[in-house]
Amino acid sequence: MKFPRSCGTLLHPTSLPSKYGMGDLGNEALEFIRFLTDTGQTIWQVLPLGPTGYGNSPYASYSAFAGNHYLISPDILVNKGLLKPDEMNGALLPVTTRADYDASFELKNRLYRLACNRFFENITNETEEQLNYFKKKNSFWLENYCLFIACSKAHGRIPWNQWSPEFAQKKKRAIDKFKSQNIEEIQYQTWLQFEFFNQWYALKNVANSKGIRVVGDIPIFVDYNSADVWGNPQFFEIDKQGNRKLVAGVPPDYFSETGQLWGNPLYKWEVLEKDGFSWWVERFRQMFELYDAIRVDHFRGFDAYWEVDAREKTAIKGKWIKGPGEKLFNTIKEQLGELPIIAEDLGVMTPSVEKLRDQFNFPGMKILQFAFNSDSKNGFLPHNYIQNCVVYTGTHDNDTTIGWYQTAPDHEQHRAREYTNGNGLEIHWDLIRLGMLSVADQAIFPLQDFMNLDTTHRMNIPGTVQNNWLWRYTPEMLQKVDRNRIRYLAELSNRFNN
Repeated sequence: MKFPRSCGTLLHPTSLPSKYGMGDLGNEALEFIRFLTDTGQTIWQVLPLGPTGYGNSPYASYSAFAGNHYLISPDILVNKGLLKPDEMNGALLPVTTRADYDASFELKNRLYRLACNRFFENITNETEEQLNYFKKKNSFWLENYCLFIACSKAHGRIPWNQWSPEFAQKKKRAIDKFKSQNIEEIQYQTWLQFEFFNQWYALKNVANSKGIRVVGDIPIFVDYNSADVWGNPQFFEIDKQGNRKLVAGVPPDYFSETGQLWGNPLYKWEVLEKDGFSWWVERFRQMFELYDAIRVDHFRGFDAYWEVDAREKTAIKGKWIKGPGEKLFNTIKEQLGELPIIAEDLGVMTPSVEKLRDQFNFPGMKILQFAFNSDSKNGFLPHNYIQNCVVYTGTHDNDTTIGWYQTAPDHEQHRAREYTNGNGLEIHWDLIRLGMLSVADQAIFPLQDFMNLDTTHRMNIPGTVQNNWLWRYTPEMLQKVDRNRIRYLAELSNRFNN
């Protein structure tokens, strides 16, 4: 699929300002959309929007289909009459540059319960029809997810493979009894998903009405402690008790000397293929409704993936296994039509990965922070780009550009200054300018770089689990962004949205 020449910003909704401890889909999201339109940008890229588990990582979710209900805006619930203004008294949390997930969850759980009870107490025929339509439309995953969360809470949130055997193995008698005894909890989880999707689609419609495309993110693997693995164990490399046998990761690379041991259970691709890849088709169907385009994380894993025994402590001892390749994407294309996909093709790419990417005309990714560690043949230097790609200064896994430059070796700093014909004092704007003026169809930049922020505002450090995904900005920080400079570069590079 051909993407138009355009530019945009990478920002996860949790990073939006909020008086509820973390960003949400309320007024500040609308303010961010206004920032995009003011600056002529037409892309808003987000990280995965699934319900997060341990560590609050968007890439470790309880579901590949469900939404993160903690992104539901309490202010919107007030506007809908599901919460009363006086119920917010004492509910506000400081607006800082770090999310306080624990406090936010505690606060929002109380507010959501109140709103859910009021929803069902005052439900109308029209609203009930909307809820029933939502349940029918999402029947592939919704009931299984809500049941999984209810069971998880009943078991003290321990991983599902440690639940009592009749629940871990979904024995019908035990599950039916549990359903009958936990109707309200399952109903509550259903409402949370109903409300999340209502709020998300309302926000996306506003963005689309302003000419802004929302780019989502789909991790190739799912978390083992998820409704997906619990509900579909036949598709994953686990034993009968739910213990992982083979897990995912990547070998040693730029980010880690011991590789990255992600721990996600690998797929049984032969079983999935015999089933017509139905789970994957439904997953992409859902994603193409949630977003206008999708960045497919770890794209090379569809060509070949790094297989590690679950007993290993690092990802060093593993082996490459052939993935489903074109068979999967042909099936998805046959059933869903054009595939607006961006391939995350970073790391060591092989000719077969590039062939798979190019066969479907998926644009790859170019990271400017990687461009200055070798010579003029470096593929991340703009003079080596093809048009069908997406250029970034950095992604959520990189340092801010200022942080990168301050810690880069002297020779990289020197090359960056030489290439940009600058002195390094505004290296973030130097690289933004490079990206804007490149031939890449799309240029996307983390909001931190537009805000001139250093490494203390980094979103994630790969291979670590502490102190990640916490970054937020304050309303004042967005107001201080040099919007005229962004507009000028967007116009100069023919990326401006009139």
